[in-house]
Amino acid sequence: MQQLIGIYGASGHGKQVVSLLKLQYPLLDKSRIVFIDDSGKLDTLMNHKVLKYDEFLRDPSKNKAVTIAIGDSRVRELLADKLEQDNIPALSVHAPTTIILDPDTIEIGKGSILSPHACLTNTMKIGKFFHANLYCHVSHDSVIGDYVTFAPRVSCSGNVHVHDHVYVGVGAVIKQGTADKPLVIGKGAIIGMGAVVTKDVPAGAVMVGNPARALIK
Repeated sequence: MQQLIGIYGASGHGKQVVSLLKLQYPLLDKSRIVFIDDSGKLDTLMNHKVLKYDEFLRDPSKNKAVTIAIGDSRVRELLADKLEQDNIPALSVHAPTTIILDPDTIEIGKGSILSPHACLTNTMKIGKFFHANLYCHVSHDSVIGDYVTFAPRVSCSGNVHVHDHVYVGVGAVIKQGTADKPLVIGKGAIIGMGAVVTKDVPAGAVMVGNPARALIK
C-alpha cells in the first residue's frame, strides 16, 4: 500500500499545502493525501478525504507522515508533540520554486513548509516546523527558532535572530543586524502587517508601523 500523507489543518493554508504536496509527490495516488481535522465538520476538501486523527492512525498503511498546516504556533507545537508520541514522522513540504542558494550551509529543522518563491540565501539555522509563506526572504547568518511563522512577502535581512513562536505579518521588513550585534526578535513576539523592524523586539511584544513600535493595549 502506498504512503499515506496527512495535512493537519483543513483550512486555507492546508489547501495551499495540498497543492504543494501534489507537486512534491507527482507519482503518489491523490487518494493517499488526506486532510486531518478533528472537528468532524467536513468529509472532503478539494476532492481529498478529511479524517479525524484517530481515523488517520487506524489506517492500515505502515508508511505515514504528517505536515502541520496550522498558523497558531502553540497548536502546532501541541500537534507536533502528539505526532512524536505516536511515532508519526513530521513531513517537510518545499515548493519546487523555493530557492535555497547554498543548502550545504543551511540547517532546517523537521516539519518546515516553504511556499512558492520563498528564498533562503546561506549560512543560517532554522528550527522545526517553520512556515515561510509566498515570496518570503531570509538572508545570511540568521537564526530562526522553532514554530516561527512568516506570512507572505516577509523580508528578513542578515544577522537576525528570531526566537521561538514568533509571528511576522504580511509584508513586514526586518532590518539587518551585525555579526557582533544581531537584531533579536524575542520569543512569542508578533510583528504586524507591513511593519518595519529596525531594533530589537522584546519577548511577547506586538509591533506595528514604520518604524515598528510596541502596540500599547
